[in-house]
Amino acid sequence: MPNTKNKAAPTQPDSHPGLMSRYLFPAIAALLLVVIAGLWFFLSRPQPLTPVVFEPKAVAAAPVARPPAPAQMVDEQQCQGCHGAQVKDWQGSHHQLAMQAAGPQTVLADFNNVSFKSEGESSRFFRQGDGFWVNTPGMDGKPADFKVAYTFGIAPLQQYLIEVGDGKLQALGVAWDTEKNRWFHLYPGQGVNFKNPLHWSKPSQNANFMCVECHTTGYKRNFDAASNSFNSQWNSLGVGCQACHGPASNHLLSVAQKGDFAHDGFDVDLKDKDATVEIETCARCHARRAPLGDGFTVGKRLMDDYLPSVLTRELYALDGKIKDEVFEHGSFLQSKMFDKGVRCSNCHNPHSTELKAPGNGVCLQCHNTAGKAAIPGIDGKGLQAKNYDSPEHHRHTEGQPGSQCVDCHMPGKFYMGNDFRHDHSFSIPDPVRAKILGTPDACLSCHQGKAGDKVSEQFKLWTAHDMPRAARYDESLWLIRGGHPGAAQALYEQLRRSNLPAIQRATLLGELASYPSEPALKLASKDLNDSAPQVRESAVRAVSAFLPPAERIPLLSPLLNDKVRAVRIIAARNLLGAARNGLGTAQEAWENAIAEYETVQLSLAERAEANLNLAMLYQASGRTDEVEPKLRAALLRDPDFFPALVTLTQWLEAGGRSAEAAALLDTALKEHPQVALLQHTRGLALIRAGEPKPAMAALQKAVSLEPENAQYRYVLAVALHQSGQVEKACAQLEELLKRQPSFRDARLSLIQFYLDNGQEPKAQAVLQAWKKINPQDVALK
Repeated sequence: MPNTKNKAAPTQPDSHPGLMSRYLFPAIAALLLVVIAGLWFFLSRPQPLTPVVFEPKAVAAAPVARPPAPAQMVDEQQCQGCHGAQVKDWQGSHHQLAMQAAGPQTVLADFNNVSFKSEGESSRFFRQGDGFWVNTPGMDGKPADFKVAYTFGIAPLQQYLIEVGDGKLQALGVAWDTEKNRWFHLYPGQGVNFKNPLHWSKPSQNANFMCVECHTTGYKRNFDAASNSFNSQWNSLGVGCQACHGPASNHLLSVAQKGDFAHDGFDVDLKDKDATVEIETCARCHARRAPLGDGFTVGKRLMDDYLPSVLTRELYALDGKIKDEVFEHGSFLQSKMFDKGVRCSNCHNPHSTELKAPGNGVCLQCHNTAGKAAIPGIDGKGLQAKNYDSPEHHRHTEGQPGSQCVDCHMPGKFYMGNDFRHDHSFSIPDPVRAKILGTPDACLSCHQGKAGDKVSEQFKLWTAHDMPRAARYDESLWLIRGGHPGAAQALYEQLRRSNLPAIQRATLLGELASYPSEPALKLASKDLNDSAPQVRESAVRAVSAFLPPAERIPLLSPLLNDKVRAVRIIAARNLLGAARNGLGTAQEAWENAIAEYETVQLSLAERAEANLNLAMLYQASGRTDEVEPKLRAALLRDPDFFPALVTLTQWLEAGGRSAEAAALLDTALKEHPQVALLQHTRGLALIRAGEPKPAMAALQKAVSLEPENAQYRYVLAVALHQSGQVEKACAQLEELLKRQPSFRDARLSLIQFYLDNGQEPKAQAVLQAWKKINPQDVALK
């Protein structure tokens, strides 16, 4: 997936998306027409008679105030005349050079008829005139010549975008290491050939959707569903002025009229005293997020245009440190820095992308011998006056590893082969706790083996004087996700904290479904009114996991008018089942919000996921004629998007077309026998067809292919139990709970299975263990 040192985040498909900014302009134009029409009606209708005034004078009509026209993108050359210092910083930066047309001055890699082999595929890089070409296997697995259209990034790696027709840009999976001057594969050892979803020719590597937005200014994907093609456009290559400040036409007009030189004419003030404005502007590219349309609307909240990820177990370690590629935003939201009002530009020059001071200088702006923040707007309460840039604090030799603040408080990982990223949660090392929780730790990453044991013992001595403290987020999450005794209580106590970072609160709300109880429902319901939209969005999901559709109405209806799009959308989605019977006074708001949800999905029509979302929406809404076309559209966008294929087979089977459904599934299995979802689906279909023996083989195959998938193993256990193989069913659930102790349904089913098999003592043991985990579980009452 394309990326550069400037770490522009890839978008990720999701089921919550909203209106695009391009729809905003016609809407404003229509509003202006209404205003003008109303004014004409007032001026043209007969006016009441008035007495004659002595010596009447002609009085000029007061000018009618009109809202400014929507700002438009301009040629950024016009910025340079007034903003020379910023332009000087920007030129040559990772922002400026994020994407460039391929040419002799921009391509850094060796294209001198060089061959490279990896993952069973060979690629040859060569020149033809001023063009740069690669001969490599395409989507059919056959080698062909492809021309490089654009470069992506400049260091520590440079990627290349290939134009493959229909306006599609694909990111080559082989990149150039600008430090070691060599070609390398971005996914080594993963078997990425032309059949793999990560192959450069596949939809997951489509740069129009996944990458280009954050490497250009004023980008629109402009996908046409009818022709399955893109007409993507941008104002300029690279991350320019208007990418952050917004369209500048009104600013130029204001300056020409001698207005406020700094801010007039912009819809966003990045120096707003509320640091969230700047941080969310950066987060549009520096966050792991799903789009809610084609581009973004300057001045809106982040979650009007994107749905940022919470701290899932796939993306983050238990303590919130980076795990998968998540960029900086999610990490930073957990930090004390964010809580105290620190913003990105306090540490980074946004134009040059460089740090504002060398060495520890950035941190010493606040953490210094004066104990005062040198930056206006930052809450310095709690800062200690001490020399942090000394061995007495960092306990390492000056100039050696460990003496830099980032070494201990911003440990990092390599992504994309050679790109080292620092964690931005600004954690405090604790090797003792890290060993218990299995989390990454700065001390242990440097001091391994017996050296790590010595460091841990020394750390205990250093911290022996520390005061007792409340349970930490990571310690509680370890209990919660591990299904350990006290898990539910730990979850509830964390959610009762008033100072819990919003992204952590949103993450914990996602864990509530495993621990249903009256307290859990009350906590989730309370957070429907939280000030943070990410918390409200997660609270909607949590409440919906506890209540049937009809009982959600009084709690979720107010959120249909939420000021943030992502919240309105999730509320509408989770009231879909209840809306069939009407929502009373909330019906109109729901219709508006669900229409907004549909518009969002339509704006993402190039994605198989969005077409599946639409099919499910239409099925639930009774628009049955539109279901199958959307499922087939999903498979047209991505033939390997198996959730759509599975849904289509189930739809066909339910519609009396079982033979067609079976043929479709059989064909897919012949081509992809190692896909667990297909094996699982086949097993369920065979059960419905009354063929338990081959069904069991397919279900067991799915489990063997993905042994960590709890749902596959749970379904197999239920099938075994229904076929009378109770002991085998119990064995599967026992194994499942070893791997995922918090899987509530498995625990409750195991109790019943033991009872069915006359093993009451075992059932009692599981029951008592569950009572220690969640004594207030609704199933235990």
